[in-house]
Amino acid sequence: MERINIAEELSFSRIIHGLWRLAEWNQSNEEILSLIKSNLENGITTFDHADVYGSYTCEELFGNALSLEPSIREKMEIVTKCGIILPSENRPQHKTHHYNTSRKHIVESVEQSLKNLRTDYIDVLLIHRPDPFMDGQEVAEAFTQLKDEGKVRHFGVSNFKKHQWDMLQSYLPFPLVTNQIELSAYHLENFEDGTLNLCQEKRVAPMAWSPLAGGDIFTGKDEKAIRLRDTLEKVKDEIGAQGIDSVLYAWLLNHPAGIMPIVGSGKEERIQRAIESLDLKLNHDQWFEILQSSMGHDVP
Repeated sequence: MERINIAEELSFSRIIHGLWRLAEWNQSNEEILSLIKSNLENGITTFDHADVYGSYTCEELFGNALSLEPSIREKMEIVTKCGIILPSENRPQHKTHHYNTSRKHIVESVEQSLKNLRTDYIDVLLIHRPDPFMDGQEVAEAFTQLKDEGKVRHFGVSNFKKHQWDMLQSYLPFPLVTNQIELSAYHLENFEDGTLNLCQEKRVAPMAWSPLAGGDIFTGKDEKAIRLRDTLEKVKDEIGAQGIDSVLYAWLLNHPAGIMPIVGSGKEERIQRAIESLDLKLNHDQWFEILQSSMGHDVP
């Protein structure tokens, strides 16, 4: 498995396993552990979490499975996120959906994540969403405290645009190491607005959430989905891919920005398709044919 250097003495597997829907998979602790070990055997060592996933349950489900074989913690990298507040029966004190990036909340969130994940450190902590009420100094104080205490090794963001990245980075005594953003052939916003260019400018490899566009490409009835699906089928046959999902992964993996797709499936065969896509190569004609199919017009 190809690896991407994230920071000094830290690298991620090129394919990342996302646990957003872990609670929906209805797997036992033993089944989750088996899936984790299968990923590790296949070279997927990076696991993506957030405190709010599964209405605040997914981290604990993962941690319970990890507790069955604690030694494998040292074979993986754990990413988690904080900053989103959701009303939930598991957090009855939360009355409204909002953001909280105060020093107090970030530190308390990490303490809870460490407990849930049954670990004493997090490899990378991300601010989950840009917070219009963010105090950059408070975030920097929280990050510095957590780093000094050895509870978080490195820090990044998710869904940040250039001005939001620059503001937060200006307060930090160390560099942000990644930006987790929505990237797919169907959703081009971060290709078009300079966010992906920012990652390249900063020499930061982005993590890509929803690389299959949440299934829209497979089931969508709109003109864009139909047009893109036809193009993906054509390219699939040309490069010998097993399915258009493999082409979608390959379209991101072939980009020079070092994009790391997050695979959010609990089925080993679907994860394997993402792994196999690492060997698929698109030429410029094929890459731009997919882009233009999504855009609905030729490039300028």
